[in-house]
Amino acid sequence: MTTEERRAWSLAVTSLIAYAVYVILWTTGVDYVPALLWTIGGAIVVNIAVDMLFGRAQRADQRDREIARFGDHIGGSLVVTGAVAAMALALLEARHFWIANVIYLAFVLSAVLGSTARIVAYRRGFHPW
Repeated sequence: MTTEERRAWSLAVTSLIAYAVYVILWTTGVDYVPALLWTIGGAIVVNIAVDMLFGRAQRADQRDREIARFGDHIGGSLVVTGAVAAMALALLEARHFWIANVIYLAFVLSAVLGSTARIVAYRRGFHPW
């Protein structure tokens, strides 16, 4: 398993765990703003720590860069979808809570989908079209 594939796994798993912790905290009555900020910050710190733990022993080659770009393109589609949904909610004058949650969910789904695309590309082969 390459370093870049490990990073994709780390991003997908920590994003899902952080969002699950956020949902659990929110459903137990904790204010959503600190829970949201702490889970996002915690996921960032964990990803940095995992990246430092695995190190950058292997330099990214052309294939790694193409797979990363492919994953970014796939994941980016959900960021755009989330932005459009958040804009629609803002135009409908929805509460800030719903707008923030749509954006957070879009970021999580983007990270998971983009990482999944990278993992599949590493496991099954990558054939740019």
